[in-house]
Amino acid sequence: MSDWNIDQAEELYGVNRWGAGYFSIGENGNIQICPNHRLPDVTIDMKEVVDEIISEGIQFPAVIRFHDILRSQVEIINETFGKLIDEANYQGKYCGVFPIKVNQMREVVEEIMDAGEPYNYGLEAGSKPELVAVMAYNDNPDALTILNGYKDKDYLTLALLGRQLKRKMIIVIEKFSELEMLIPLAKQMGVEPMIGLRSKMMVKSSGKWAGSSGDRAKFGLSIAEILNVIERLREEDMLHCAKLLHFHIGSQLSDIRKIKEAVNEGARLYAKLVQEGVPLEYLDIGGGLGIDYDGTSTTSDSSRNYSTEEYIADVVWGVKQICDLEEVPHPNLVSESGRAMTAHHSCVVTNIVGEMKPAGTQYDISASSDEHILVKNMRELHNSGDQFHPQERYNDAAGYKQNAYEAFKLGILSLNEMAKLDTMYWQILADIHHALDKDTYVIQELEELEDMLASQYLCNFSVFQSAADTWAIGQVLPVVPISRLNEQPEVRCSIVDITCDSDGKLSKYIEGTEISDHIPMHNLRKGENYHVGLFLTGAYQDVMGDMHNLFGRLTEVHVYCHDDEPGDFYIEEVVPGTSAEKVLQTMQYNTEYMAKTVKKQIDRQVRKGSLAPREGVRWTNFYEQCLAGSTYLSVE
Repeated sequence: MSDWNIDQAEELYGVNRWGAGYFSIGENGNIQICPNHRLPDVTIDMKEVVDEIISEGIQFPAVIRFHDILRSQVEIINETFGKLIDEANYQGKYCGVFPIKVNQMREVVEEIMDAGEPYNYGLEAGSKPELVAVMAYNDNPDALTILNGYKDKDYLTLALLGRQLKRKMIIVIEKFSELEMLIPLAKQMGVEPMIGLRSKMMVKSSGKWAGSSGDRAKFGLSIAEILNVIERLREEDMLHCAKLLHFHIGSQLSDIRKIKEAVNEGARLYAKLVQEGVPLEYLDIGGGLGIDYDGTSTTSDSSRNYSTEEYIADVVWGVKQICDLEEVPHPNLVSESGRAMTAHHSCVVTNIVGEMKPAGTQYDISASSDEHILVKNMRELHNSGDQFHPQERYNDAAGYKQNAYEAFKLGILSLNEMAKLDTMYWQILADIHHALDKDTYVIQELEELEDMLASQYLCNFSVFQSAADTWAIGQVLPVVPISRLNEQPEVRCSIVDITCDSDGKLSKYIEGTEISDHIPMHNLRKGENYHVGLFLTGAYQDVMGDMHNLFGRLTEVHVYCHDDEPGDFYIEEVVPGTSAEKVLQTMQYNTEYMAKTVKKQIDRQVRKGSLAPREGVRWTNFYEQCLAGSTYLSVE
């Protein structure tokens, strides 16, 4: 334990690799946050944040948002585009938008709009309710509002209302029928729309979101359809309304070569359309700017093999080169990077409430005079120590266990004998694993022992609510203890949640530069909290969670850095999590009726004398407190 150091902890958990400069491990063994890229000397100790949350009486699990990280990300992407546009002598400007589908939380959208105001940073909506929100929160007349997704008459009418309010709302046509709805509406309202055309790209992406591109993509127009739209606009004397060309080849793009290929194709199509007389002003490269979730800087689905600056440079120089070759004006560049804006600012912090370990059960295994031969054989093996080769001992134990299982099914072994045999089996496996050396460790059967003996740490949260992508698409998210990182983690474990579902667990973990089925954690100490963080949850996880087992939204804690405050931070706001009452009401339960019904049942027992009146009142109050309380475990 004394040989363990912070460098080894960093090598194991890779905090610097995925932390993007915002997260690191402090010399005291606690996670440190540097949330403001302009103030690299201002750091926050996450253990101090957790301690203050506890002192305020706020129970975990909780979502902790570092809003300064949001601001930093907005500033970085806008300023990097600006710098590279100047260096390239690019004639257009950058007009970025945040796609609110990535995180529709009001606090997030407000923070992004406030940080983006100096850059005229806008918003993107992909549905009617998102447009309703965007109309209220993007009131900057110089910022774009990009409207994607399938549209009905109400959607288009709202967009045209936005134009009447002098907003730069660009309606992106996804299919020809949308144009046929838009033209008569615009004429009826006397409004000139700003129209965008979404191209169905020929270049095909890879990974989990490959379906966003190619001939079978859900959204977009083929080249033939684009030309039909242009002809229709000409017929209606509305070609001057065509302002933007949009393409998108997928979320979380891991390979810079695919990005270059898409930019090349999109810029070429833009240039050809301009040459055909289409007065386009904007080229929207869509989203896709990836996050290095696993810290490997590779083309794996959970990583990326490029930096943000390299991505932007390839966009700026790629578009410039094509436009110069085709002798057309440089378009204003639009990107819809959402994941890169929000992922780092939010993390889920929860407490471990228990450990389940296969070899941890205590049971009396002492011999009895009439026990079955299978139990005697397992005991002899249990007491054999190192008399046998580890593989031979393992094979014998597995054989005895299988025979005992068959015997138990036939009624030959008693419950007591089966409990003894099972306890000794796991103790033998633990002894073998403990005694393995470099020569025996590589034997295939013995390699499996580490996973077989891994503990399960029971975590007070729901995977389905707070980390939906880990369950749905196998997304890897960093899992790291908040403190004690200056101590060697000696327990190999997996994280399971408190839902009644076998899928309620994290299945993949970042361990060094590999993805593992388990992760080393520290021994739990009696009477001491052990908090772990699930990081990079700010993109999609905040809004995609469901209420499986009726576990609701977590309490949110909004943290800002301030170098005049103790610990360089202050908690600006606490948003309470969803109560059991609210969750039940969402599922159409009448909680007032439920409380009255339970009170009647209690009163009935009081009248019968089964409950004392004072006790009846206490149980009535307790039921109502449970309705008003958190859906998660209350841990003292």
